[in-house]
Amino acid sequence: MTSAPHPSAKADILVVDDQPDNIRLLSTLLIEQGYKVRKATNGEMALNAIDIRLPDLILLDINMPNLNGYEVCTSLKANPKTSHIPVIFLSALDDSLDKVRAFQVGGSDYVSKPFQVEEVLARLENHLTIQRQRQQLCEQNKRLQQEIETRQQTEEILYQSRALLASVLNSSLDGVGAAQSVRDRLGEIADFRCLVVNPVAARLVGQRREDLTGKLLLRSLLEKVDSALFPSLTNVVETGQVLERELYHVYEGIETWFQLVSVKLGDGFAVTFRDITRQKQSEMELQMANLELQRLANLDGLTQLANRRRFDAYLDQEWRRLRREQLPLSLIVCDVDYFKAYNDRYGHQAGDDCLKRIAQALTATIRRPADLVARYGGEELAIILPNTSEVGAIHVAQQVSAAIAQLQIPHADSSVSAHVTASMGIASLIPSEERSPHSLFAAADQALYAAKQQGRDRYCLASQI
Repeated sequence: MTSAPHPSAKADILVVDDQPDNIRLLSTLLIEQGYKVRKATNGEMALNAIDIRLPDLILLDINMPNLNGYEVCTSLKANPKTSHIPVIFLSALDDSLDKVRAFQVGGSDYVSKPFQVEEVLARLENHLTIQRQRQQLCEQNKRLQQEIETRQQTEEILYQSRALLASVLNSSLDGVGAAQSVRDRLGEIADFRCLVVNPVAARLVGQRREDLTGKLLLRSLLEKVDSALFPSLTNVVETGQVLERELYHVYEGIETWFQLVSVKLGDGFAVTFRDITRQKQSEMELQMANLELQRLANLDGLTQLANRRRFDAYLDQEWRRLRREQLPLSLIVCDVDYFKAYNDRYGHQAGDDCLKRIAQALTATIRRPADLVARYGGEELAIILPNTSEVGAIHVAQQVSAAIAQLQIPHADSSVSAHVTASMGIASLIPSEERSPHSLFAAADQALYAAKQQGRDRYCLASQI
């Protein structure tokens, strides 16, 4: 199995459909856009094609003989070599439960047949862009990790060399110094006399070399750098234990990290200071890259809301917590009314803008830190409300409905309003061992279906169905 990209194409797309006309239409469309296209007319053929070469994205029909699209996707997501490949389902099945199942088995998106050319291209390019960004972050992560490991290996070699030559203080790359103990009448170390120091070490304490050599100034200077430095160096002399520690220092506005190593030398010590600022910067860059990768993995690229992955994880987390505490958990599932008609009239860019504005309105409305607003799929949004009763969830649903109404987004093809509206299903219960988070979602989804059946632009309660 290889993942080498086609040399002259933007991306390698595998189209899987048992209808030749659909394959022909999609293949022609994608090839015209510069994509490399491979075709499969059933699930077994698709898995064989993927095993030969990994595609960048898969357009997958659901209803196929022998091995349907759900089974193909489940197989891909169970394989670590193929689990990262985005799968966009293409199906004439337009029921919300079909969509839910598509996302449950690992689908990245869902396009209903008959599909719009612009929609397919937009969704395909969106997921390819996300995939490329994730790959770039992973590659950057690996490069940073390799750089840190290389530097650590180099530093270990340098450290071993200095351990063998601990009495030779002539390094020009690191700060180097040596000092002799000055004891009081009781034999206690009262200060240190500087024997030798190089420019780097002198700069660390903010002095010139000639002002340090032979002088009894070290105690006060060391305490200015770090209050624990003098007693630590005293311990090196008295016990013979090697001192190794990192030291942060600011001199003339320049922030620097040092790796300090000190060993006993006669009745004194030798010390080296190695600048590890670049290593620290690399560690910070690696940490930031990991945080960004984590953010992308939990965020919907269009709306900037939590994505389905984050929604599922958080719902499970709060379910377990509130099951222990025996407190209510409420869920609101929200669907934009006649959104397909909105896209057909105003275009998919306007549809994306509509979803963004609604997402912003919900984010501004749902303010409790524990609440979570997520894009579950397409035009479907979900709101997790921990420690919230049905009455509280109704209040939130009313706020959401009012916030969407205040947007005044025109919708000429809506049968219920001149502006964009939403239908909502509300479910609330106290989690128990006998139930699961899926049961809460299923109840809210059933209530959403009831709201649509009753005319849309309203909410329905699962408890009243």
